[in-house]
Amino acid sequence: MSPRSASVNEELRRRSRERLLQATVELVAERGYEATTLGDIADRAGTARGLVSYYFPGKRQLLQSAVHRLMHLTLEAALEREPRTADGRERLARAIDAVLGLARDEPLLMRTHMAGILQAEGFVQCPDQQRLAALLRDTVVRYGSADVDTDYPLLRALLMGAVVAVLLPGAPMPSARLRAELFQRYGLDWELGVPPEGGPPEGAVRLVQA
Repeated sequence: MSPRSASVNEELRRRSRERLLQATVELVAERGYEATTLGDIADRAGTARGLVSYYFPGKRQLLQSAVHRLMHLTLEAALEREPRTADGRERLARAIDAVLGLARDEPLLMRTHMAGILQAEGFVQCPDQQRLAALLRDTVVRYGSADVDTDYPLLRALLMGAVVAVLLPGAPMPSARLRAELFQRYGLDWELGVPPEGGPPEGAVRLVQA
């Protein structure tokens, strides 16, 4: 049997890494961070335990990469769903809805992720985070920003703050209210994106685009 080519080996490594990332998301969402071991993740992914350490220096870095991958895939799906659009306002609305939707649908996972970012190890720069950043930055460009280097990190900070507010134990803010505030800040009509049922919350400004 002839040895595998470099491209085949690279594809196998990519698939193994993605299985680990997916297994991490699933297990932490089901059990929580502390109850999930690296061995559990390897078993769920169907890979050798040593591969986890080969790809990631530790569980915290693995979790951040896994959540960044999930966020990237979720954002990409939202931006490219049918009907596809090049309209910057609609794409920004979809991006906001996608991020708030993750906080709503995956509270344990996203709460664990945000808590990890605030710890001493801080923010992990990884390929999954870079892909997410590029997609969000492109959204700001298409929205029509005149100063992307300022507006992109501001949008990122506002979205992170909104996620924390949705997930705050004991005093969560309704995602619809946060959505209304973000939409008002960026001049987006409530009907853009995927508006929640029930219409805008009381007091929210409803814009009508020409």
